[in-house]
Amino acid sequence: MPKKKVMAVFGTRPEAIKMAPVVQALRSSDKLSTVVVVTAQHREMLDQVLDLFGITPDYDLDIMQEAQSLSDIVIRALVGLEEPLEKEKPDLILVHGDTATTFAGALSGFYRHIQVGHVEAGLRTHDKYSPYPEEMNRRLTGCLSDIHFAPLDTHRDNLLSEGTPLESIHVTGNTVIDALLGTASIPYEFTCPDLASIDYAGSRVLLVTAHRRENLGEPIRRICRALKTLVDVRSDVEVVFPVHMNPAVRQDVFQILSDTPRIHLMDPVDYQTMVALISRCYLVLTDSGGLQEEAPSLDKPVLVLRDVTERPEGVKSGTLALVGTDEERIVSLVQRLLDDPREYKRMAKARNPYGDGQAAFRIRDAILWRFGINPLRPGDFQG
Repeated sequence: MPKKKVMAVFGTRPEAIKMAPVVQALRSSDKLSTVVVVTAQHREMLDQVLDLFGITPDYDLDIMQEAQSLSDIVIRALVGLEEPLEKEKPDLILVHGDTATTFAGALSGFYRHIQVGHVEAGLRTHDKYSPYPEEMNRRLTGCLSDIHFAPLDTHRDNLLSEGTPLESIHVTGNTVIDALLGTASIPYEFTCPDLASIDYAGSRVLLVTAHRRENLGEPIRRICRALKTLVDVRSDVEVVFPVHMNPAVRQDVFQILSDTPRIHLMDPVDYQTMVALISRCYLVLTDSGGLQEEAPSLDKPVLVLRDVTERPEGVKSGTLALVGTDEERIVSLVQRLLDDPREYKRMAKARNPYGDGQAAFRIRDAILWRFGINPLRPGDFQG
């Protein structure tokens, strides 16, 4: 029997982190042929992850341009995918999550009558503008997909409520935990002098990221003012803030926080450095989806700088707390976790529902079953 061909398509750093274990698992099977296509929707941040996981793309569309719009990304991705799809003729296109590349990859498969598999399927806020455009990218990709790899039971239930056939859904856990646990096991020392100089044992380090479109403008300015207040009133607090390259983010962050003692502003760090920061920080404040899943795996509480999250199971389990972008609320909840050891322990030791490090192998085995190569349907992850 000829090998079935799977084409993995991704374009951003978060996608690469979560798809790298899947690519590795697919390549471990002698029954599958795996082709990797990157759109490079994000260039430098993507390349860091590819290098870390030892993945060389078969096709690099290199679509990133200065000041690119959402329409630009989708159009260039659609056009760029035509050649590799025509040449490779895959049996399955595998996309991940909620980016413009994800939607374009799924749409390209639909246009060519190629099956589409959606990794990290079924996450919903039920507000099409929050997060924007990610919520609709997810929903539209779900409509175009034939196989849905839902991280958790709640995501499966979201898909079922939308009329998705149960037999097309596999509950796998989230591949970000696969990537995180593997990376965290590698010994690492900071090479950045600013990060190496921090006393992680003697101070409480707040790791901060913020970049969502709905937080641009006044919301991110409120976040920055809250951080400034915290270091002003707490001599034991330091802030590490890798600042997203979006000019709209950087302008406000650097204007408000530059030259503030004990606030370390820097360009986005590579994935291995980020994992080391999660390991050594006291708590995480973020509007990132991935960090909401990653930090609890390393026993770190997460304050979510958003009003809604497509990861409500983390809030339910106690690993996450929604704080929004109100200055007083951010300051109050951070202070509470700094001053109340029992509350900190409650969040830090809450059971992380997101995965066990085996999600990529469940995805591989589900694909083998779908193709009729393996006779038994793989069991679902019990989150």
